[in-house]
Amino acid sequence: MRIPGDEQIRALHERCAPSAEAFELVWTHCVIVCEVAERIMDDGGLDLDKELVRAGCLLHDVGVYRLYDVNGEIDHEGYVRHGVLGHELLRDEGFPGEICRFCSRHTGVGLTRDDVERQRLPLPAGDYTAESGEERLVMYADKFHSKTNPPTFVTADSFAVRVRRFGADKVAAFEAMRQRFGEPDLTALADDFGHNIV
Repeated sequence: MRIPGDEQIRALHERCAPSAEAFELVWTHCVIVCEVAERIMDDGGLDLDKELVRAGCLLHDVGVYRLYDVNGEIDHEGYVRHGVLGHELLRDEGFPGEICRFCSRHTGVGLTRDDVERQRLPLPAGDYTAESGEERLVMYADKFHSKTNPPTFVTADSFAVRVRRFGADKVAAFEAMRQRFGEPDLTALADDFGHNIV
């Protein structure tokens, strides 16, 4: 499998972004998630494909661009669809399935068919859970930064509180990732990007 490089990925973001503001928000988030994942890999001695993780981080939120309307407003109610939309976008661009899956497999701590049906989510019935170590790390690293206005870094403790509303199984899934990957130090990243830590 040929893994896309940074220039190819950035060019795709630039082409798909409906505005400079959308590009800045999504691309910066993806870069930050990549930095978080790389710090975890450097600290944890994990046996993962670093090039694949980098591509997954830089591409995981590309589907967000498809949620913007003609006025530049994002569809917050349909936001849960961004992973599936990104998967479709990458598939249509000719990316291999292993790359596309980073989009559809990173939402929350994974969405199961039961989650989709029970919560009546606007997604095709199916399981959207990370399976490979690389997919799990991209999903986990994504939890430490939010594209809120203004964007913020999120501590593991803060995310653990947020995920409680989705049930004990989601709390357990996050804690398992936390045990496997550890907690990244967000201080230097927050300083570099000028985003607060919550």
